[in-house]
Amino acid sequence: MKILMLTPYLPFPLFSGGQTRSYNLIKSLSDKHEITLFSLIKDDVEKKHIPELEKYCKKVSVFKRSKTPWTLRNIFLTAFGPYPFLVMRNYSPAERRAVKKELSGGGYDLIHAETFYTMPHIPSTSVPILLVEQTIEYLVYKHYAGEQAPFLIQPILWVDVALKLKFWETHFWKKAQRVVAMSKSDSRLMKELVPNLKIDIVPNGIDVGHFSAKKRQEEKYSKILYVGNFAWLQNAEAVEVLVNEVWPQIKKEVPDCKLWIVGKNITGKVKNYASEDIEITEGLPDIRDAYLTSNLLVVPIKGPGGTRLKILEAMASGLPVVTTPVGAEGLGITNGKQALISDDFGELAKLAVRLIKNKKLAKQLGLSAKEFAEKNYSWSKSAAALDKIYKDLVIASFAYKEVCDKN
Repeated sequence: MKILMLTPYLPFPLFSGGQTRSYNLIKSLSDKHEITLFSLIKDDVEKKHIPELEKYCKKVSVFKRSKTPWTLRNIFLTAFGPYPFLVMRNYSPAERRAVKKELSGGGYDLIHAETFYTMPHIPSTSVPILLVEQTIEYLVYKHYAGEQAPFLIQPILWVDVALKLKFWETHFWKKAQRVVAMSKSDSRLMKELVPNLKIDIVPNGIDVGHFSAKKRQEEKYSKILYVGNFAWLQNAEAVEVLVNEVWPQIKKEVPDCKLWIVGKNITGKVKNYASEDIEITEGLPDIRDAYLTSNLLVVPIKGPGGTRLKILEAMASGLPVVTTPVGAEGLGITNGKQALISDDFGELAKLAVRLIKNKKLAKQLGLSAKEFAEKNYSWSKSAAALDKIYKDLVIASFAYKEVCDKN
């Protein structure tokens, strides 16, 4: 099939869960499909990564968006236009013109839109649209507006989130011919917002062989790990909880323990957590080195959404995981078998201490998690599921056109 794929980021390098997902699916799907990729970039320096994507795509085109979301243009167009801030910061008039021109040439079987906020770039067309939602943005920003945002701007955010964002996200779900979610839990939440919406599920994958290729290295001291892209609101919130509520209790029970925070787009606030016992590392060349030199991953995620790839990567590395029900949501893991789970932060600290002190239990949990990841998650399985949806959608669209032509 000839597919036009739209992503709100260049799917390489693999700095975020979204990039990792898009890159691996493109790589797997390219054997069967001809993919033209349109992506947004913040800086021209990102263009150096285009050749890696051209290995799997017939053509790659990029379009500029603002480096920072808080531009006068974005604020003005949000305040006086119909779209929410999330759409405006990811909207490129040049991309919309390019999409229209690309489609006018004909021949495309399918449009694959990654995230709903790429949809405004698509003009009116008879080409069937598949919308893939990596997370439910309305719920993410609703949580931020109620839990994290400064008090003075909460009323403004509520207007943008509760009115505009909710309306347009659900509007584009209904506009697409098919919608894909990453988990049953996301599908259930989407159907609560739009009853009777038909949703397919394509979970994330993981390259287990890649993450198990290196051997584990034992450190002289115990090390707690957190991994994340801090442009994502939930990671910033989770680290704040980890440092202020969970870590002090762990440190009290295991005095020689260290906390290691690894990620991208690390904020000044997170950098200020650095101390003798807390190490902050930005841009680790090989993330496997983090998983394979730590004792466990602690993920006290509170807010909904996200790809949860950090947990799958840790599991594939055989690293024990301690997290919240929200952190484990949609992965299908069982508390006590593939991870230790609690929604109480004090209990999370106790579970972490238990694993540090009981190496036999930690090893057993890590091995069980690795076996689970091997059995249930792979990019080839995810790509096969997506490929089937492509075929079903195109066949249904063709049948519909034939009926219309007869009438």
